[in-house]
Amino acid sequence: MSDEMNMTPELTLTPNLEGAAAIEAPAMTLDPTAAETAVQQADEAVRDANAVQLDESMLSEAERKIVADFAEKIDVTDSNLVLQYGAAAQKNIAGFSESALSKVRTKDLGEVGKDLAGLVGELEHFGQEEKGGIFGFFQKKKNDISALKAQYAKAETNVNKIIEVLEGHQVTLMKDVAMLDQMYSLNTKYYKELTMYILAGKKKLEAVRTGELEELRKRATASGSQEDAQAYNDLANMCNRFEKKLHDLELTRIVSIQMGPQVRLIQNNDALMLEKIQSSLVNTIPLWKSQMVLALGMENSRQATAAQSAVTNMTNELLQKNADMLKMGTIETAKEAEKSVVSVETLQHTNRQLISTLDEMMKIQTEGAQKRKEAEAELGRIEGELKQKLLELRS
Repeated sequence: MSDEMNMTPELTLTPNLEGAAAIEAPAMTLDPTAAETAVQQADEAVRDANAVQLDESMLSEAERKIVADFAEKIDVTDSNLVLQYGAAAQKNIAGFSESALSKVRTKDLGEVGKDLAGLVGELEHFGQEEKGGIFGFFQKKKNDISALKAQYAKAETNVNKIIEVLEGHQVTLMKDVAMLDQMYSLNTKYYKELTMYILAGKKKLEAVRTGELEELRKRATASGSQEDAQAYNDLANMCNRFEKKLHDLELTRIVSIQMGPQVRLIQNNDALMLEKIQSSLVNTIPLWKSQMVLALGMENSRQATAAQSAVTNMTNELLQKNADMLKMGTIETAKEAEKSVVSVETLQHTNRQLISTLDEMMKIQTEGAQKRKEAEAELGRIEGELKQKLLELRS
């Protein structure tokens, strides 16, 4: 609702012309690139507004005096002087750029990173257990502590090698940081020299163009002499050559301006690597060694505790087995002690067998008596038959 109210036109008898001018009217164009051109122009306007103006306000009072005195010595009509103007400062900047470039080319911070990564990998690899067979509790514990010590010795050797390499990198980087400080100071000096050369040249160029060159132009115009016209033209050409030389110096000055942040960037990278190396040397590695000592101590304590536990378990197991055997032996002994020499079952069995034997003997005797009776009867019959037969023979 408030947005709709803001869109309502306002009428006034005292118009704010500045506000009205600030509101852009709709634009119509047949050129499709007009909008893009307007944006480019706006960007260029912003860049122009932010452009640094090269003037003597960036110099100290003493430097301004040096520039003024040096400008008086410049002779724009001297071709050799124009050619060599500021060449020493340009050469210094070129040499400085080449030196900085060589440092970037020869510097391999990736190698330092690899060494730090190798250190981390070595520390991470340490302590990884190797799986294998078990050859008894105590033998395994003995092998564990021996393997741990051997692994520590191997890791310590590799870590010490990496420490030597890192210390070498540390010394090199510290030298580089100090050297880059010197390079930055030199670059600042060369930048200031170029600025003063340019300001002195512009001061002289403006003085020549507003003074001597203008007088020659007026003289040539007034006299119409070829010689005066040539003199004016020659001086104008020399001024143009000198202006181009000043432009070259301005380009070199821009290179010098860019070199400052580049040097600081390289220096900052070196400082970061120094901090990482320093942290590894004074924090990571001592901490690792301390933890290693604690690990060995805890391993010894753990093994002692485990051994004591094993002995306790074995003792308890032995006592339990002995108690079980004692119980079984006592019960068997008591059972045997309570048994008679001849058990009731044996006596009953013997009695049954004895009675059975007697029964069998009585049966046999009875049968024997019966058979003897029968035999006697049979013998009597036989004897009777025999007698009868004999009587029959006698008759």
